[in-house]
Amino acid sequence: MSAASASTLRASDGGAGLPRHVAIIMDGNGRWAKARHLPRVAGHRKGAEAVRATIRAARELGIEVLTLYAFSSENWRRPEEEVSDLKGLLRHYLLGEIEELAANGVRLRVIGEYRRFGPELARLLDDAIERTAGNRAMTLVIALNYGAQDEIVRAARALAEDALAGRIDPAAIDAETLDARLDTRELPPPDLLIRTSGERRLSNFLLWQAAYAELLFVDTLWPDFGREALFAAVADYGRRERRFGGL
Repeated sequence: MSAASASTLRASDGGAGLPRHVAIIMDGNGRWAKARHLPRVAGHRKGAEAVRATIRAARELGIEVLTLYAFSSENWRRPEEEVSDLKGLLRHYLLGEIEELAANGVRLRVIGEYRRFGPELARLLDDAIERTAGNRAMTLVIALNYGAQDEIVRAARALAEDALAGRIDPAAIDAETLDARLDTRELPPPDLLIRTSGERRLSNFLLWQAAYAELLFVDTLWPDFGREALFAAVADYGRRERRFGGL
């Protein structure tokens, strides 16, 4: 699609229009590699290229927030070698891509308990977050060691502790109060949630935030996702009518 096509998507009329917040479950790296008789890490490396292309396409479209599910809290169950490869790719990405993010006005934010990745990666993440904190063109949210159930439990525990300490009235706790304690606080809820690779489940991703998100499941494996695929997904979203429980 051309830049003119991007303008058309932004100006679409009669449907949902352009999503403010797109969230993606990036699935299929391993199957992409297996189909080519390559090691799984080759799929993850190709997937990193898809990340770069998707971020650029999101900026071109004018999407405000792009959230990518990079490493779930369940991914620690994978073989140690694969986890080590994923951590190495994350380190490589931070060292190699932060310049482009900073230059293009992209703010980096991380959700999840990312300090479990160790002090070196945590420091790189902290530095990247601080360096891009003032950027306003787009917010890139990376979910690392993230699980939605754990996130909700942590938020509920914090509210319970405040209630016990008398800092908050339990009767005053509502959806907005809980939302303000989540990792995604101050971000708009996802309008469009995409999962690649043909799987049709949320896998413990943004369970609270995606209550009214439009869901799109595509057969494309993540390493083959990119600009055209994101444009097609946004066009599909733009044709939908969102009611939020109303008529």
